Amino acid sequence: MDEREDRDVAMSLLAGIGIGAIIGAVTALLLAPRPGAETREDVKKTVDDLRHKSEQLISDWSATMDEQLQRTKKLYEDAKAKVQQAVDAGKKAVAQKREEMQGAQQDESQA
Repeated sequence: MDEREDRDVAMSLLAGIGIGAIIGAVTALLLAPRPGAETREDVKKTVDDLRHKSEQLISDWSATMDEQLQRTKKLYEDAKAKVQQAVDAGKKAVAQKREEMQGAQQDESQA
């Protein structure tokens, strides 16, 4: 999965949780024995509060995921550089050994 798909899945999950919380809160308020005006006001306050909390949660989560993504990219780039250095050092060592062996073969053939 790429970054966009991960973010879409997470946003869908958070949206589902938020919608479920809203439905549960509204249901609880509707089933409570209160006059209609009070119930509607409570529903409105609860929905507004849940909307605000959901937006804040999504914002916080998004910032955290962006930070984590940047750290992961840096770790990947660092590891990639180290592997490339090791490959380059290996190639250099093989080339040096090849030169040594060719020099030794030439010395033997001349002797």
